[in-house]
Formats: sequence, C-alpha cells, structure tokens
Amino acid sequence: MIKCNNEGYFMRKVVLFFALMVSTLIQAVNYEVVPMPQQVTLLQGEPFVLNREVQILAADGLQREAEFLQLYLKEQTGVLLSISQKREKQVSYIELAVSSKVQEKEGYVLSVNKKSTHVTGGSAAGVFYGVQTLRKALADEEQTKDGSVLLPAVNIVDAPRFTWRGMHLDCSRHFFPVSFVKKYIDLLAMHNMNVFHWHLTDDQGWRIEIKKWPKLIEVGSHRTGTIIGTNSDIDDETPYGGYYTQEEAREIVEYAKERHITVVPEIDMPGHMLAALASYPELGCTGGPYQVGHYWGVYKDVLCVGNEKVYQFIEDVLTEIMDIFPSEVIHIGGDETPTEKWEHCAKCQALPLGDNTLQGYFTQRVFDFLTAHHRRALGWDELLENKAPQDAMIMSWRGTEPGAQAAEKGHDVVMSPTTHCYFDYQQVEDVLFEPSRCGGFIPVEKVYSLDPAPDSLSVAARRHILGVQANLWSEYMTTESIVEYQALPRMSALAEVQWTLPSHKDYKDFVKRLTRLTRLYDKYQYSYCKHLWPERQMPSRWQF
Repeated sequence: MIKCNNEGYFMRKVVLFFALMVSTLIQAVNYEVVPMPQQVTLLQGEPFVLNREVQILAADGLQREAEFLQLYLKEQTGVLLSISQKREKQVSYIELAVSSKVQEKEGYVLSVNKKSTHVTGGSAAGVFYGVQTLRKALADEEQTKDGSVLLPAVNIVDAPRFTWRGMHLDCSRHFFPVSFVKKYIDLLAMHNMNVFHWHLTDDQGWRIEIKKWPKLIEVGSHRTGTIIGTNSDIDDETPYGGYYTQEEAREIVEYAKERHITVVPEIDMPGHMLAALASYPELGCTGGPYQVGHYWGVYKDVLCVGNEKVYQFIEDVLTEIMDIFPSEVIHIGGDETPTEKWEHCAKCQALPLGDNTLQGYFTQRVFDFLTAHHRRALGWDELLENKAPQDAMIMSWRGTEPGAQAAEKGHDVVMSPTTHCYFDYQQVEDVLFEPSRCGGFIPVEKVYSLDPAPDSLSVAARRHILGVQANLWSEYMTTESIVEYQALPRMSALAEVQWTLPSHKDYKDFVKRLTRLTRLYDKYQYSYCKHLWPERQMPSRWQF
C-alpha cells in the first residue's frame, strides 16, 4: 500500500509538473507585442505545437518571407524548420499566403489552431508584418531541449494606421559603415516600419559617390577636424571621413527592399551644402575658399541660386541619386538656409523672381526636374515659407503646427516634430551619466503620446497626414552603440504611434509589452536606455 501511495503521489507530481510547464509556455507565448495589433481574439481549443516536425508552407512569391520566418524561429527556438511549396499529409505547418480577402495591402490575418498556423497578407509586405508579430510573440520564450513551443489558438486581424512609418539616420555628421546601416534597418523591420530616411549630405560631410562630380567624395567626404564638446573653441584636429560607393548604396537599397522598407535619400539643398562648396567653390556666391564644416549648426555659405552651373550640378546629382534609389520620394531638404550671401550676390539679385523668394525659385526648379522624372519632392517645413509647389510633400519638424497648416492646404505631410520625434535629444532628465551631449528632453512616454493626425484637423487634412517618423541627428552620436541607445526604446513607442489606432493605445500596457520586447533587444545585442528598468542599469560611478 505504501508503494502504491508513493507511486500515486509521484504520478500526481509528474502531472502537476507538466501542467505547470504547459501553463508557463502558454503564458510566455502571447500576442501582446509591439506594436499592438488592432484586433486579437483568443480562441477556445488546443494550442499549436511548434516543433522540429513543423514545415513552413510558402506560396509563390513568398520565399523570402518564409526564409525570414525560418531564420527568426531558428534564432529563438534553436530549431530549423524546412520550407516547402507543397502540402504534405500528416504534417503540421505554418502557411504563408497572399489573399485579396485581406483588404489592406500591408494588413494581415494571423490564425492559429491545433492543426496549423496561417499568416495571410494583403501583399507580401502584409505577410512580413504577420511574421514579425509571430516572431515577437516568442520574445519571452526560453529554448527547450527539442525546441517545442505552444502557440495558443488565436485570430489576429491587423493593419497599420499610417502608410509612412519611418526612421531617419544622419550619416553626414558622423559616418556609419554599411554593416551598421543594415543592423539599423533590421531594427526598423522589427518595429513594422517601412521607410528609412537616409541623410547623406550636409555641411560636415558628403557621403554618397557621385561619379560625374568626383571631388564630392575626394574632398567633401573628409574634414580635417571636429569640434570638441558642444561647439567649444577646441578642435580635435583629427581627420575624419567616409562615404558610400554607389554599389554599397544599392546594396543597402536591396537589403531594405527585402524587408519591405523604402530608402528615401536626402540631399539637403540649397543650404547645408558646405561640403559640396569645399569640393567645388564655384558653386557658391563668393567662390570661397571653403572647408568642410568642423562645428555643428547653420553655416551662412549656401549654393548660389543665381548661378546656372548650380542647376546643372543639382540635376547631375539627382540623376545619379534617382538611378541608385528607386523611391518615388526624394528628400531635398530646404531647411535652415541663410539669405545673407544671396543679398550681396549680383547673380542672385538679378533673377526675375516676381512674387517668389530666391529659395522658392530654386525649389521650383528642383521640383520641376524631379516631377519630369516621375519623382516627388519632399522637404522640411521651411518650404512653406517659400511658395512650395502644391504637390510638394512637407516634413514637419518645427512642431506639428506647420504640418497641420500644410495638410489643410492640401500638401501631403509627414510629421516629425522636435517636440516628440528628435531621438538625438535626451530621454532622461538626469543626464550626468548619459552618453550624448545633445540637449532637449523627450522621454518614452512623450513619444507615445503623439497623435500625428488628431481630430482637431479637418477630415480632408487628416487624409494628407501620411504618417510619422523620428530623426537621429548624429552631431553627438560618435559610435554605433550610441545610435542604438538613443533610438531604443523610444523607437518602440514611435512604432505604436505609427501602427496602432489611438483608441487602442494604453501607456501602462505598452510598457509591459515593451519589457517583453527588450528580450529581442538583448538577443541581438542592441544597446538601449534602461531608465524604465532601474534594476538593469549600471550602478553610479560613485558606487564602484
């Protein structure tokens, strides 16, 4: 009897152990991800067992999405699933497909039951975002011996709120190699973003090869020193430089395309052109001499808009840029352009402007050139002050009000206000131990609170708000890890602004989901600010 009782007790313990293990798995694998899907319905029924026997079934045209899913599952469960285009009997599968029943092109339906898991998109991009949701649902999952994971039965219907979901990176002030640009693009993919705004030229460095104007990289991609600290009087007198060949830029474009991300290049003009002027002094009003900028801020030397050679230069540059970048949208800058040099330039003053401004005249010519090549011009909100062409797209950086005004006038708008979206700004108030010297203060909660298209706008104007992006200017971001740190975890808050409807947003709930997402940050060894998790922070230097 004692033996029997012991056996019964032992069996009850075994059953309890396995019940707890299953319960733990079900709790760990959940669909509370970032960004939060629009509709998640947990269903009755047994979960789907994800193990090494499962196959990935991919319809025609979805091989790359299947390979991404295969990679993600291998990284997180240790199991490499096979990919097939033919259904086999007695095999559990994860099926990827495109269907016209999913009305939104970037939307998807993720359905899970005991026998199968289906990711159905309105396009390959929609399938990709469904794969991202499935990947992030496993964020807390620890690898088991055989890689088995339980996926609770669910039906998720999801689609993004905005069509422009972007992040920007300034590679002019500080240069970042191709390998890091790809790593940065991987972050965008993880957060369901679809636009990489690549800032390639500025006063402090020209970073893209233009074959017809070779001095742009021979001269303009290098500066002889960099200011120390916050525009102090001390220069490090250390040569600094770097540029991307056209082949490297194409490689980045293709890498992003595979992840359904469009690369929008920015060639800032007519201001922020000192690196170009140092390369070709005849493009300026005074003829120089010029040198590539060492300090941060706005320089008075700009392109001479009364010089016809300038327009040949711009057209040559944009022709090569359009050949590299298939994006419909080309960013032409247009911000922070002092007029002092123009006011004292005979060529500029001789232009027949009518009621236009000098910058408006310049912008119209650039706009007409891009339009003739079936591209669209996007510029910072200063364009509104200079008779922006009606079809010009506006990126609102000086708050949201310029964007709101532009939308009411019928311009397509991308919101990127300094109040919420400048991720070079500090994300904590006590900056003693922060790596960046940039000012400003934008915490995660502030980013999360942004509504790019509030009800205060007219219905017609809201239709012109294409979306939102955050910017990372690199004056004080000298290393790759600082870029990551400044972006994360604020990028996750932005992702929810871009994707999730305002009525579904909840900051406290978001922080819980973000905490799970940081497991992926850790897995891929991204640096991120840990102020939301004090227990993870390094101790103060005074405690060493």
